[in-house]
Amino acid sequence: MTLTGPACLLTRLRLLVALIGMTAACWAIPVHAESLRLDGSLCHAVTEGQRPDAILRSLRFACKGSPADYQQGSLWLRADLARLPVDRHNLVLLVQNSRFERLAVAFSYADGVVRWQQVRSGDFALHWRAGGQIDFEAPDRDAPLVAVTMRFDKVASHNLLRARLVSRGEGGVRSTALAASIGVALTLLLIGFVYNMSLAIAVRRQFLAWHGAWAACMLLWGAIWSQLPLIVVPAMAGTISAQICTFLACSAVTLATMSVATSLGRTTLPHWARVTTLSLGLVIFGLGIPLAIIRSAAIEPLAAVVSVLILADLLVVAICIGWAWRRGSAAARDFAGAWSVPMATLAFIQFVNVDTALWDGGSKLVVLFAAAWQTLWLSVAATRRLALLRIERDHARTAEAQAQELARRDPLTGLRNRRGFVEAIAPLLDPVRSEGVPVALLLIDIDRFKVINDAHGHEAGDVVLQTIAARLERWESPMCAAARLGGEEFALMIAGLDGFTLARFCDSVLLELAACDHKQAIGNRSVTVSIGVAETHAASDFQHLYGLADEALYAAKREGRNRVALRLLDGIPTHPPERPGPLAAHG
Repeated sequence: MTLTGPACLLTRLRLLVALIGMTAACWAIPVHAESLRLDGSLCHAVTEGQRPDAILRSLRFACKGSPADYQQGSLWLRADLARLPVDRHNLVLLVQNSRFERLAVAFSYADGVVRWQQVRSGDFALHWRAGGQIDFEAPDRDAPLVAVTMRFDKVASHNLLRARLVSRGEGGVRSTALAASIGVALTLLLIGFVYNMSLAIAVRRQFLAWHGAWAACMLLWGAIWSQLPLIVVPAMAGTISAQICTFLACSAVTLATMSVATSLGRTTLPHWARVTTLSLGLVIFGLGIPLAIIRSAAIEPLAAVVSVLILADLLVVAICIGWAWRRGSAAARDFAGAWSVPMATLAFIQFVNVDTALWDGGSKLVVLFAAAWQTLWLSVAATRRLALLRIERDHARTAEAQAQELARRDPLTGLRNRRGFVEAIAPLLDPVRSEGVPVALLLIDIDRFKVINDAHGHEAGDVVLQTIAARLERWESPMCAAARLGGEEFALMIAGLDGFTLARFCDSVLLELAACDHKQAIGNRSVTVSIGVAETHAASDFQHLYGLADEALYAAKREGRNRVALRLLDGIPTHPPERPGPLAAHG
């Protein structure tokens, strides 16, 4: 079934409502977390990386300003729990994965005890959770917690760090809800990837391949960000995953840009718009390589440049879509619907901090769902476009078949013309060659047709021809074909009759054509025909049969018309060559 018009729009609206409803329902799950930020609840200190964890007791933390020169050393972040509204007997620290070599967490208790937990890049053990998070559960002791300290060795940037404090129960709810949401988004992306690539292979359309590659890139990005591959490849934990995600994010922007540029086409977009769009996409891809590798302070300015270029790319893409839409491009309307949500999402997260939303999935989970929306919309749009193309192709084929059929038909009588007749009798001649089945060609010529035209006009003559043709058409069957060969000459080809049965058939044709009613066209004037018959039991073709039947027809004309003359292909008649009809006296 094809989705077109209102049905297609309704499907897209349902898709939008479902995604919004799913997101809203998930957002409504009551969970609470305390965000740890440098400008609020965290104090910081910087040391050399070789210093032991035990120096925590002697460190002096600054609670104002920002840390510096820590990329090759250790960055210490401390949260004083006495100032935070948390349950100090029931606490879990959630840290979002970032680029660091080692993360050690110290839980300090009121009785002076400090308990350490740690992970390293490439080894998160059992601390990893879905959604790019690392989970540190405070050991259960009678003494309350007084502080939580995080030590990051060789971290790329403190601005990339996100940490939350939650209770154990809420931590489980957050992890479960985030994992379920990620699973839904990845499933939708997987469906979009498989569907688009299948279409690209089936119909060999370049823009569908770009759609599929983009969906695959976003699927891979979402899977690695969510840390699901750690189930089978634990060594990907930490920096490697973060770097791959950065590169995939830039690649996804480039693939989406290529998708738009190739789908809208060279004739729809002006050259400058196409070149600018493709150039921005390629530049973003190129900058994604060093951005994925860098682990120094230079990562922040480079990330800012890439962010500006992505916004510029989105703006140029929007201009291209609008330009193509104004020129009547159906693909532009599809892309407008597909890109509207991701564009709005990217613009929204640039100005609104949503990192604490969606159980710490934040902007990444929002982007993942926006990507799922985009790939599903494009899948529906591609299906609709291909269905319309298929309908147009079918119409074209039908029109072509009709045109070919009309080319094989006489426009006045509707019978086959000579070309159509030759093609139609081929199946009747095949059994003659293989099985010796008899076949006969009847050439039928209206007697003194010129007199009819001269006396009553050509329109009356056309009516006579149509009446004769209508009667001949009644003999049409799998074993008999009729045609108007030209002028007042008609033909019948019949298989399976010979000798006496063929003679009886020819006589019935002669009589029934003479009995046709022509009163409305020419009054009571009678119209008779002469028939020349060529019969054969041996392999033959139309030209040989036609030549013999034509000779028989001339014989019937010479002998007075309104009669049948029959010849065998070898020249021996099966009965007297001339059989006068009942109206011969009036011929």
